[in-house]
Amino acid sequence: MHSSSLFESVFNNAPIGNYLLSPTPEAIVLAVNDAFLAASGRTREEMVGVSLFTTFPADPNDPTDDSETVLRASLMRAVATGKPDSLPTIRYPIPVTHADGSVRFEERFWNAISTPLYDADGRILCVSHSTSDITEQVRAAAALHESEKRFRALTDAAADVVYAMSPDWSEMHQLDGRGFLKDTTGSDESWLDEYIPIEERVRVRQAIDTARRNKAVFELEHKVLRADGSCGWTLSRAVPMLDAEGEIYEWIGAANDVTERREAEEKLRQADRHKDEFLAMLAHELRNPLAPLGAAAQLLQMGKPDETRVRHTSQIIARQVLHMTHLIDDLLDVSRVTNGLVALDKAPAELNRILAEAVEQVTPLMRAREHDFSCRFAPGTVMVDGDSKRLVQVVANILNNAAKYTPEGGAISLVAEADARDICIIVTDNGIGMAPQLAARAFDLFAQAERSPDRSSGGLGLGLALVRSLVELHGGSVACESAGEGLGSRFSVRLPRLPAEEEQVPPDTAAGAGAGHGAASLRIMVVDDNVDAASTLAMLLEIDGHEVTVEHHPQPALARARAAPPQVCLLDIGLPEMDGKELAQRLRALPETAHSLLVAITGYGQDGDRACAMEAGFNHYLVKPIDTAKLGDILAQAGAGM
Repeated sequence: MHSSSLFESVFNNAPIGNYLLSPTPEAIVLAVNDAFLAASGRTREEMVGVSLFTTFPADPNDPTDDSETVLRASLMRAVATGKPDSLPTIRYPIPVTHADGSVRFEERFWNAISTPLYDADGRILCVSHSTSDITEQVRAAAALHESEKRFRALTDAAADVVYAMSPDWSEMHQLDGRGFLKDTTGSDESWLDEYIPIEERVRVRQAIDTARRNKAVFELEHKVLRADGSCGWTLSRAVPMLDAEGEIYEWIGAANDVTERREAEEKLRQADRHKDEFLAMLAHELRNPLAPLGAAAQLLQMGKPDETRVRHTSQIIARQVLHMTHLIDDLLDVSRVTNGLVALDKAPAELNRILAEAVEQVTPLMRAREHDFSCRFAPGTVMVDGDSKRLVQVVANILNNAAKYTPEGGAISLVAEADARDICIIVTDNGIGMAPQLAARAFDLFAQAERSPDRSSGGLGLGLALVRSLVELHGGSVACESAGEGLGSRFSVRLPRLPAEEEQVPPDTAAGAGAGHGAASLRIMVVDDNVDAASTLAMLLEIDGHEVTVEHHPQPALARARAAPPQVCLLDIGLPEMDGKELAQRLRALPETAHSLLVAITGYGQDGDRACAMEAGFNHYLVKPIDTAKLGDILAQAGAGM
């Protein structure tokens, strides 16, 4: 076969696209083979005799398309050097004419090599340009790269540890974000010893065996050993990788640290348990006074009671009602304080006066239990910027706690110290003490349920929770220490001291308080739908010499107020058809009672309820069971002004 015919046959039938170009910048196509025509979608008539860059122009809408410049430079380098010039990957979009006549460019990728061809005299005849369409390979590589990026991001963000396991789980390897091995933990299941606590290994192994047997996803939340030797919790999940025969050749897994979640759940469970214990304790404490109250009622109904029995029975009733009032007040108080609903009435207050008042409140209990009590106040005048009433409550609660948990004949001490900046109040007892873990939570709500399960000391265990909240509202801190059960306790309160230049002893405003009751007889109307409550209150007022009428519904009360205007109206808030606030507004609108004294008598004790009542026109607000001494003061002041 003639050499030219042989070349033409090889050229046209080559599996790789090829075309011959003039060795000039115009790159005129001299010949093109079948493989290139098939790949490019062109005909020989379109290409031969025309510049390559006319047939395949750059995309005019793509300023980044530099394919023509890159290819022309490669051709000229081959001509200049006389050696092949290779382009491993070139982006060369191809214009495609669609049925509607529009031309759109399809992005394609090629690898190409420009090879000079010489004549017999060694001159360059033309440049052979061999090309191969590698668009699919480039796209596959890009997809793989994107997949690796996503896997790296997933492993970095979704798990604390990503690992690979051998089919039988005997070897574990940790992976980095690219899926590469970071280290090997060894074989023969040594990773179990390294990562899994002894008490968890059987459970972990059982879960692994189940997953292997079923060729299913392994998923288990279990304890794990940390690098610092501590024990945490992890959620581990591994997916089996199957070969063509459906056999496991590897496991790919991820482990997330869920220690914080587990600890939070445990705290919630403990809080829920303490709440249940507290509710049981509350029911017990509320039932306790009901028993003597019921017995007292029966005593008063048995025959004709003599004066001694009536006095004794009334004292029982008064004590038990007072006890129930304190329980309810504690519940409301802790709710208001812990929810930030208490506004402190702060003013300069003398520390030693606060301590003396608190000691006075608790002295009867300590005397009854024959405690050896010692007290050392801070020397000189020490002032604190605070709510005196609340600070007395703080110290009294701590002393009361010490008295309840110190056996009869035990010792309790109160010491107050002060420096230029701080005040420290320390209460120490040699009572029952507590375990260190309970000492750390002594100021938590419901802590007494743990401390005193036998309920021998009574109360709801809210006193110390109130202490912490009130002290923190004053900008201070509290602490509790105990060497253990039976070894006593030490409670300390630290408060900021007023600067020396601001320390001035406030005047004693106690003198003259509590004027005598019954200074004048008043016309009083009691409105309460609770018949027993209204009747007993009316009897108490009549004993004090007042003229009292009773109504149980708002409309008759309004009618009576018009017919015989009262000087004082004691109104329940929770009335039928019309509540006490609306009744107060209507009484204020009547000319006959526009200036009457209105006192709310109610079971609603929240600060918001009090504010709403005062806006409705009430002058005073008393919470049931009412403090009869306070009511007496109100009526005495009203009588003095009428």
